[in-house]
Amino acid sequence: MIESFGIKDVLDIVIVALMLYYLYRIMKESGTINIFYGVLAFILVWVVAAEILEMKLIGTILDKVMSIGLLILVIIFQDQIKRFLVDLGSKKRWNFLTSLFHHRHKDDSEDLHTRVMPIVYACMSMSKSKTGALIVIQQDVPLDNYEKSGDIIDASINTRLIENIFFKNSPLHDGALIIDNGKIKAAGCILPVSHDTNVPRALGLRHRSALGISQATDAFAIVVSEETGNISVAHRGRLSTRLSSTELEKRLSHLSVI
Repeated sequence: MIESFGIKDVLDIVIVALMLYYLYRIMKESGTINIFYGVLAFILVWVVAAEILEMKLIGTILDKVMSIGLLILVIIFQDQIKRFLVDLGSKKRWNFLTSLFHHRHKDDSEDLHTRVMPIVYACMSMSKSKTGALIVIQQDVPLDNYEKSGDIIDASINTRLIENIFFKNSPLHDGALIIDNGKIKAAGCILPVSHDTNVPRALGLRHRSALGISQATDAFAIVVSEETGNISVAHRGRLSTRLSSTELEKRLSHLSVI
């Protein structure tokens, strides 16, 4: 058996190990790591009982449970699986290939900077005046359905325009503003609300909506609290609160698309 162990077997083990590690990272980020440990323990018991000890009765029972269990896991964790596939096919995952043939020009970096700073300045101003805001920046997953729930604007990113949209007397201030490819696409948009029980009760609907869109898509969401003026961001199902303007600028600068 050892003599027949070749390159294919090594490659097989490496691929499985990478898949498990990647799945571990995603479930850790989504707060479901204990379920990952439970599923992994069940698989180990199944392999030992059915393959190594060759217990036919237990192996048959575990085979049936395994097939049904996988279907249940797919239903329960459909959002995480969707985000996993989106992340796997994301352009950022293949940047190491494109970077071999294409280097980022200085003009591209400057253009990204001119798009980032108006958003940062607007968030800083709204933070000082405690003006509530919810800004969503599209990445690889299209947000067309969410854009249609609001009013189409299709304007260049502008600090004053963002502030006016979230002004308390504005009819669009309660919804989300969506940015895509250097344009403010729509405002007053309705987003999915996260039902994550780990979200602090002190955080309101804007924070839950930001977390919800980050769980359903790969979008980057910024929240300015109306009560405290604190700036928060949600990305890939994780919510970070109390960010400074420098931290916000840094996170926005690392996005591939604005």
